[in-house]
Amino acid sequence: MEQVADYSFVVESLYRRFADDVLRVSYFYLGDRQKAEDITQETYVRLMQNQPDLKEGSEKSWLLKVALNLCRDQWRSAWMKRVILGSKKLEILPAQDEFDGRLEKEALMQAIHSLPPEVKEVFLLHYYQGYSIEEMSRMLESPPGTIASRLSRGRKKLKDLLEEDEAR
Repeated sequence: MEQVADYSFVVESLYRRFADDVLRVSYFYLGDRQKAEDITQETYVRLMQNQPDLKEGSEKSWLLKVALNLCRDQWRSAWMKRVILGSKKLEILPAQDEFDGRLEKEALMQAIHSLPPEVKEVFLLHYYQGYSIEEMSRMLESPPGTIASRLSRGRKKLKDLLEEDEAR
């Protein structure tokens, strides 16, 4: 019983430190705030259930890995594909003076969301969470060359998608 109480303190501490990051990555991956909140909650439930022995400094990567796996599961579900594909990814309506910038951000978000899941994951971790190729390699259990290749392919695909969008 005391071990559970001690681990509750660990979970609470990790929640205060990293919940925003987990929510941000989940939201960016899914494009739905409510689903992202559910994923964040489930990530911390898994932490509480599994009680992994996390090394100092690896807590955030463990949480993000679990969140990405849960997002991947959500995304793969047939219901999610029917409901989310083709919908708007941004919830906030722009102010009139921010309209052009908001349209550019929306185009970028839609282009990123159209990337294959494994490419989208490395984009999220690298560009929005600041992880290096080596850190992502350990987190995603893929060779560094594979991670670098996904980033490279993703950048090329994004460039093509955005140029295609501009041409329209």
